[in-house]
Amino acid sequence: MKNYSNLLLKLSRHLFTNLDEREKFVEALTHPQPFNPCILWCKEKPESNPFSTEVATPWQPKFIDRLSLGEKPGQHSLHEQGYFYCLDFSSVFAASILLAIPQPVNKVFDMCAAPGGKSVFAWKNLQPDLLIANEVIGKRLGMLISNLKRCQIEPSLVASKDPSFFADTIPLSCDLVMVDAPCTGQSLLAKGEKAPGCFHPTAINKSANRQKRIIANSGQIVAPQGYLAYMTCTYSPEENEEVCEWFLQRFPQFKAVEAKHLEGYQSNLTNLPCYRMFPQDGLGAGAFTVLFQNTEEGEEKVLEVEVLPAVWRNINCRD
Repeated sequence: MKNYSNLLLKLSRHLFTNLDEREKFVEALTHPQPFNPCILWCKEKPESNPFSTEVATPWQPKFIDRLSLGEKPGQHSLHEQGYFYCLDFSSVFAASILLAIPQPVNKVFDMCAAPGGKSVFAWKNLQPDLLIANEVIGKRLGMLISNLKRCQIEPSLVASKDPSFFADTIPLSCDLVMVDAPCTGQSLLAKGEKAPGCFHPTAINKSANRQKRIIANSGQIVAPQGYLAYMTCTYSPEENEEVCEWFLQRFPQFKAVEAKHLEGYQSNLTNLPCYRMFPQDGLGAGAFTVLFQNTEEGEEKVLEVEVLPAVWRNINCRD
C-alpha cells in the first residue's frame, strides 16, 4: 500500500504543477465519489424524458443526457428496447473528439471496440455507410455483438483479428479509425474499482508498447485525408502524450487536429492538441483523447466488405 501511494503521488507531481490540484486528484482516486450516470440516445428521445437530467456541458452532443444521481437507466424498459446506451461521461468526453471532424465519414473502423460505446457514438454522430467493430479478445465479443444488436447499429459488422491483419489487408481504406486503446486503467480507481499494479512502471511501459503497436497498425488503415482518433481511460503520460509524439515521429504524414470545443481541457504536458478529463472535475473518472488526420493526397482504396473475416454482420440494411 505504501508503494502504491508513493507511485500515485509521483504521478500527481508529473501531471500537475499546482499543489491543490495534486491533492484533489489523489483524493479523487483514494476516496472515490459517485459520478452521474449517462446515456446515449440511439433512437429519438420520447416526448416525455423518463429520467431526471443535469444541465448539459457546452460541448455535450444533443443525443447525450447526463442523468441525476440515483437514476438507474439500465433497469428501464427503454434500455432493453435499444432506445439508449449506458456509458460513462468520460467516454462521452473521449468520443466527442469526433465532433471535430468537418466532413462526411463513410467508413468507420473501431479497432478495440468492446463493449461498443465508442462505436455507438460514432454511428450516431457520423451516420457512416458502414461501421466495422473489431475486438481481438474473444470473451469480449459477446457483449459487443449484443450491444450493437440491441441498439440496431446498422450497417455494421464485427471482426476479431489482430490490428496487423487489417494493416496488411485493407490499407488506406477507412475514413475514420478509432483506437480506444487497452491501458493500465488507472481511472477505474476513481470509480471505486480495482486496477492492480496500474501505477507500476513495468505495467505502464508494457501497456505503452502495446498501444504503439496498435496505433501504428491502425494508422495504416486510414485513407488519405482520413482521421485517426486515439483515446485511453488512464492518466500516465507514457500511455497518452508520449504515444502521440512517438506516432507522429514515425508517421509524419499525420497531424494532430484541434478540437475547439475541448480547448478548455488542453493537456499541459505537450504542445499537441491533446485533451484530458480528470476525476476531480466531477464529470467522470477521467480520459485522454486526440484526433489525427492523414494529410497525404491520393485515392482511398476500395474496401471489399465481403472478404472481411466477420464474426457477425448486419450490413444489408441500406441501399
